[in-house]
Formats: sequence, structure tokens, C-alpha cells
Amino acid sequence: MQLAPRLRRTAAALMTIVVAGSLAVVGATPASADDIRNREYWLEQSGIVKAWDVSQGEGVKIAIIDSGIDADHKDLKGAVVGGIDMSGSGDDDGTKGIGAEPEHGTLVATMLAGRGHAASTPTPTATSKATPKSTAKPKPVVGAGPDGVIGVAPKAELLSISVWLGSENPSGKNIDDQIPSAVTWAVDQGAKVINMSLGSTSTAWPQSWDDAFAYAEANDVVIVAAAGNRKTGSEQVGAPATIPGILAVGGLGKDGTASVDSSSQGISIGVSAPAEDLAGGLPNGGYASWSGSSGAAPIVSGVAALIRAKYPDMSAAQVINRIISTAKPKGGGVPNAIYGYGVLDAEAALTKDVPEVTENPLGSISEWIRVHRRGAVVPPTKNGAPATIVPQPKPTLTDVSPPVALKAAQLDSALPRGLVLGAGGLLVLILALGSGHLLVTRRRVRAADALGAVGPEIGAGTGTGTGTGTGAGTGAAGPDAGKNTESGVPQSGPVAAAESGSAGEPGSKTEPNTEPKPGPADPSPNMRQGHKHKH
Repeated sequence: MQLAPRLRRTAAALMTIVVAGSLAVVGATPASADDIRNREYWLEQSGIVKAWDVSQGEGVKIAIIDSGIDADHKDLKGAVVGGIDMSGSGDDDGTKGIGAEPEHGTLVATMLAGRGHAASTPTPTATSKATPKSTAKPKPVVGAGPDGVIGVAPKAELLSISVWLGSENPSGKNIDDQIPSAVTWAVDQGAKVINMSLGSTSTAWPQSWDDAFAYAEANDVVIVAAAGNRKTGSEQVGAPATIPGILAVGGLGKDGTASVDSSSQGISIGVSAPAEDLAGGLPNGGYASWSGSSGAAPIVSGVAALIRAKYPDMSAAQVINRIISTAKPKGGGVPNAIYGYGVLDAEAALTKDVPEVTENPLGSISEWIRVHRRGAVVPPTKNGAPATIVPQPKPTLTDVSPPVALKAAQLDSALPRGLVLGAGGLLVLILALGSGHLLVTRRRVRAADALGAVGPEIGAGTGTGTGTGTGAGTGAAGPDAGKNTESGVPQSGPVAAAESGSAGEPGSKTEPNTEPKPGPADPSPNMRQGHKHKH
């Protein structure tokens, strides 16, 4: 058919922001409706067929933000219940394919919620003998018929939101404006799951997206995004799959190992799902084989819808927790940058006992904004009422008012004069005390120096008969006072006088620590020290 060359051309026209991180078309060979079902290997491999015994996504609205969905495709009959165009270049209801890959949205939609269809020509059945009725519980009917694409959540409802991706938008509307408008509209229309099979080569996202994703978080919406494809330049996971709280999906090959071309890597990957040799519907009723994490994302979005249908009161955080905690671990460490928490297991996600969580294990965009944007989070509304306000820390710095000069009338008051005089008096007191302390210290130093000069001579002669004798005592003068013990010649003069001036009655003693009164007869400090030597 002529679709294959067209798909190859559009795949080559991808730009920085592209569908699903980009669609990798593998030959894009058209397939007939009667054999397409046999190509959906992921239904068994990911445990989806067994999960259908529990839920088929009844009553859950899923918004697909993409290139637009062909609501008239025979496998989507009754699936699309609303839509809008955010590009300014599509149909008002979002059902016209736009952008570099206009067929992309329909491929994603059929994999997510395709109903299949009945064969146009009934297959004759051979007559046989009647068999006994089985007592086993009959399996629920899945889809509208055995032909065509059956999606992961065949009873879910779809909202088609068309955005222009992969090339220049004729209307001039920027993608930075289209994405937040699309997310906000999806939340307002009651979507419980949002699928974003698109991405970029940048891990960062525009600040203009913050409020919309925080709004979805506040309204308990599960958002699933594709991780991107190495084949088209996405070596690492790009936004929006890097936004905290979003369930990013990595791609697998048919053998269950990480795809080299149809995936990327990064710490934000939450779970991995099949991304190679996929089958999906094209606008105007055709089918194609294709690859890319664009196709892995709707598989996970469909499982999220199955869980929300089975457990309608379960929070978005717990839905995500069930998906990642029941995944089959793969790769080095859990989580890791290749597989995230592991390989998707739809049956386990619906049936296994999983401890309840109160916070999204993949983070919170509102908390991220509070920390990294350094601004208050404007609480989005929830069902018309304000959502829970995130407490903001009080500022640690405050503005200080500049000093203001006193008025002239205030200068005449007694207070300023009193302050000045008091300060001056205190300064004078400090100086006086300091001077007195300095004088006392100097006197003590001089006295110590004098003592050091005289002390060696006390109690010793010169060796020539001119010694000073011993120091004065506080007791009676001995008979040999004033004599030089070396020459035996009695001495008279200053030393004897000094001794007699300090002598008391025989046997008398002075009180310890008692200083002599000052005056001419007062012995010098050297002499007082000599008294101690005398005793």
C-alpha cells in the first residue's frame, strides 16, 4: 500500500519535541484486520489477557495528548467520547491528524483502548455433536470481535487532544503553550489517566508547564509518558517523562530485554513494556507494524485504567505504586536506569497484595516546584474547591528600614545629654582606674628589682672584713651583731644601726604578714626579707 513510504517520510521529519520521543517506523507494512490480532504478542507476555478476567477499564476516561485520533476507525467505534485541538491547526474536536506524524495518535489509541471488530464475512462453523455444558465460570467477552486491534483497556473511554509536534506549526502556537493547555483540559474533563507518547531530547521542561502538571497531581490523575528512543537521538529520558510523579515507560524488545533503538535510559524510568514490532491502527481504517516507546506508554496507561476501574477509590499514587512494585525486576539493582523497577506484569498489578502508600513513589511535582523554582506554589483547584495548600517556609531574611535622623525638637531633650555625659564619666573612671593600676604595678616591679640587687649580700661578708653583717631580726640582738665572722673585727655603722632599729625585747616576735609602719626607721623591703632569713 501507499502508506508505507509516507510513514517513512514523516519519521525522518522529526524535531526536538516529537511524538513519544519519536516514532520509529519499522517498514510500516500494512496488515489485514484478520491477522493483526495475532501480532499482539504483548497481550500474553505482559499478563494482560489474564488481567481481563478482573477488569477491562470500564468507565475510566483516558486522555491521549498526541497528533489526534481518528474516531471513525472501526476498532475505535464508541471509544472516543470527547476531544479538543490545542494547536490552532486541527479540528475543534481533536480528531484530525496533525503535525509531522498525523497517524501517530490513532496508532496509540488503538493499542490503548481498541475494541477490535467483527469479521465482515462470518466464518462458517462446522456442525458437531452437542457437548456437555461446562460448569466453569465463563470468561468475560473482550472487545467487539476477533478482528482488528484489541487494546489493553478495551472498555475505557478516550479523550482526543491534538497538539502539533515534530515540525513548525502553521498557526504559530508554541508547544510550550499547547502542552499545559492540553493537560489542564484533560483534568477538567474528568480524565483519570493521561497518556503522553511524546518527548524531547532535554531533561528539563518549560516553567510554563509547572502549574498544569501540579494541577493534575492535585486532582489525583495518573500521567504516563514515553521515555524516548535512542534511534532518533534520545540517549537519555527527556521531558515530560522526567517530571516528578510521572510514570515514565522504557521500551523492550520481543525477547523481554531492553530495546537498543526503541528506548532510552535514565533514573526517571518507572517500568518497562514492549516497544518493538508493535501493531496498531492507522487513520482511514488501515494498520501498520511500528516500534518505539510511543507504543510502550499506552500499554502501561491501559494497565493503569484497568486498576482504576477495579479500584475506583484508589489514589493515583497507589495505582503507580502497584504497577512498579509488582513489575518483574530486571537489570542491576532496583530501580535502575534501563528497566526502572522492572518489566510490566499487568496480572500482578491487579491481583497482588500491595502495601498502601500515601505519597507517589516517583515524587511530587508540587514539591519539586517549591524547592527548585523557589517560589510559592499556587494551589490548583480540585473539583472547584481549593486543593491542599503546601506550607511555605518563612523567609530567613527581612528587609531592614534605613535609619532616620532625629528631629530638632528631640535633640533638646535631656536624654541625649544624659547619655553623652554618662558615657564621658564612664570613660574618665576607666582611665583613672587604669592609671592607678599602672602606678601600683610599677612600684611593685621596682621593689622586686631592688630586692634582687640587695638580697645576695644579706648574711655574707665580702671576704675582706668590710661585710654588711647579717640582717636585722625581730628578736633580741645577739652579742655578735655587727661583727664580720670572717675577720673577727667588730663592726659598727649602718648595719648595726639597722639591726638595733628593728630589734625588740628579747624573745619578742612580730605578727606574720604585718608590715612595719612607714618612716625614717622603717627598714627597706630587703631588710624585711632579711628578718625571715634571720629566723
